[in-house]
Amino acid sequence: MSLDLKDKRRRIGFSYAWNGIKEIYKTEYNFRIHLIAAVLAIVAGFTFHLSNMEWAIIVLVIGLVLMAELINSVIEKMIDYLKPEIHPSAKIIKDVAAGVVLITAIIALIVGLLIFLPKLDSIL
Repeated sequence: MSLDLKDKRRRIGFSYAWNGIKEIYKTEYNFRIHLIAAVLAIVAGFTFHLSNMEWAIIVLVIGLVLMAELINSVIEKMIDYLKPEIHPSAKIIKDVAAGVVLITAIIALIVGLLIFLPKLDSIL
């Protein structure tokens, strides 16, 4: 395999991935809400001068929430494609996928409170 082909494949793969993220951003309101929350957490992190460990944890939970939202969107779109009519099993699959996002977001909120509340406490 030539070097040109390898480079072309990487660029194309990245391009598809970026297109998918842009599509979810445009079509999924909850993904945009999670992005806003992520930006707020990052701004708060700079404001409170987080340690490297705290940054690592914040970045990890932000990534987990965004990944959960992307996976949830994929599952919903697949179910809609495979089973466009309303079906009880399709509803359960979608609800469970949404539950994954909810649990991930709750964990991220708890982590955020554990990191930021003591910092707020020290300035009040």
